[in-house]
Amino acid sequence: MQDVCLKDVFMLFIIYSVFGWLMEVTLVSIRNKKLTPRGFLIGPWCPIYGWGGILIYLLLEKYHNDPIALFVMSFLIGSIVEYFTSYIMEKLFHARWWDYSDHKYNINGRISLETSLGFGALGTIAVYFVNPLIIDLLNKIPSHIFLIMNIVIAILFITDSIISLKLVSSIKNAKFQKFKDSTQKVDELVKEKLKETKLGKRLVNAFPNLKIKIDEIKKEIKEIK
Repeated sequence: MQDVCLKDVFMLFIIYSVFGWLMEVTLVSIRNKKLTPRGFLIGPWCPIYGWGGILIYLLLEKYHNDPIALFVMSFLIGSIVEYFTSYIMEKLFHARWWDYSDHKYNINGRISLETSLGFGALGTIAVYFVNPLIIDLLNKIPSHIFLIMNIVIAILFITDSIISLKLVSSIKNAKFQKFKDSTQKVDELVKEKLKETKLGKRLVNAFPNLKIKIDEIKKEIKEIK
């Protein structure tokens, strides 16, 4: 096992976020037979994979000599990260960004056996093959260049996060005075509101199964009436 300094953690986070984005775009585009953007953010990164990658590296390298334990722990970590990411985002934005309810084995539609098995396989591959390669490459970058790379990428990532959060906040801030108390209508209206901007349209395309949680919206409409 190679040691990772704290200065490397952010770069690992970004690399795994980009890897995850590329994987999702590739798989979904093949399934849809057209280029399909993915991810909550505007840029080519999915932070959920970044967090998962870091946790797997920091916590699971000790299972390097036990592939079965490594697979099981990767399965669990990936499932936990995905479940709580779904839960937190739903509470923040009153929307379900992905839903596995149509999968045979799932928990509250937030995680499914199929995707969790994928996390187990990806975690195992990461520990045995990807991590050593990434760390070796990072160690070859001159320290001053590496520092500049971190600063530039951090600025881009933070800017992207701020813009994306501001965009998605329109889900909570949308007004529905002219519409009936209808789940389907409200859901359609929010998606149309998001499509009013180019970035919003990209977000809706990235999450075609986006489901708006309208309990609070219904309450607001009743108060207006």
